[in-house]
Amino acid sequence: MKKLILVRHGKAEDDLPEFSDFERSLVSRGKIVSRLMAQRLKSKEKSQGIVITSPAFRALETALIFAGELGMPAEQIVMDRKIYDGLSLNNLTAILSSVKEDADTIMLFGHNPSFSDLANGLSKEGCDPMPKSGVVCLSFNINKWSEIRRKSGSLEYFLKPEK
Repeated sequence: MKKLILVRHGKAEDDLPEFSDFERSLVSRGKIVSRLMAQRLKSKEKSQGIVITSPAFRALETALIFAGELGMPAEQIVMDRKIYDGLSLNNLTAILSSVKEDADTIMLFGHNPSFSDLANGLSKEGCDPMPKSGVVCLSFNINKWSEIRRKSGSLEYFLKPEK
């Protein structure tokens, strides 16, 4: 059994001409909500497993907040540009191929629309679009990460920030 946890970054600054999209930071509300969502996740998961994030600053900030709440050293977070460039089932396979097979849980931090599309495409049940700071957990009845297929995952939970 393998688990894939997708976390969409928190609310970020508006896109401004002075900064690239890559440099955008979380706003205060994005940091607060991300911390609350990490606490909710902590009550559901014993281990976050391997953590891989988009290197875009807002995704990295979100991953760091979750790592702090989950008691994970920040230096264990792995960055992968493929997540920023648009995560799809094809490049998800490339990302997962770099992970040791004994890792049963992988947590990814990134962006929409690719995270919502991926959650919907992997889940047997389908999945609604992910809000900012949303967390989707999919489980797969497989032994190797390379066995993940479209519509093969079961939606374990979908945590959404409260209004």
